[in-house]
Amino acid sequence: MATKDEVSQFLKELKSVSAAGEIFFIDRQVNTQTLAELEIKALERKAYIEKLVLEDYSEGPLDNDQYGIEPMWVFGKKVKEKEVYIKITITALNVICISFHTSQYPMNYPFK
Repeated sequence: MATKDEVSQFLKELKSVSAAGEIFFIDRQVNTQTLAELEIKALERKAYIEKLVLEDYSEGPLDNDQYGIEPMWVFGKKVKEKEVYIKITITALNVICISFHTSQYPMNYPFK
């Protein structure tokens, strides 16, 4: 588990990279299905990610076995009364959102 300082540093980097670059969303079926179920547009996901705060932290850094070598971080956010599981990683130029879907299990928030 990361410390509060490590999570805060990650969030600072996330905001910096997303402001300068782009957030790429992996359009897995479960991610697309969540957008439909919650009736939110694909572009609205970016706003939810940009509004992540320390208290939304759940897990990480995790080994990245999917998209590059940079660690993955997991956050949770309430979206229309549903808990959404958000897994992201940061490359040198971009943010990659691997998961943005309704949580499939209860999430833990160590800083809430």
